[in-house]
Amino acid sequence: MVEIKYEITEKIAVLSQTSGGWTKELNLVSWNDKPAKYDLRDWSPEHEKMGKGITLSEEEMQELKKVLGGMK
Repeated sequence: MVEIKYEITEKIAVLSQTSGGWTKELNLVSWNDKPAKYDLRDWSPEHEKMGKGITLSEEEMQELKKVLGGMK
């Protein structure tokens, strides 16, 4: 199995936490030594395990902010 290298370069927000300690977080994450992107996913308490998530470029994040800002 291929090892995935990641580095959380900036912690932005913890959106929720389960009773088991996992947190849903928005962070800037560098994957495999590439430029960091916005990343939304579940993390184990020590950040050694992660759930499936999504990554967004700066442009995608700006579009998402526009959409969310226009919601009622």
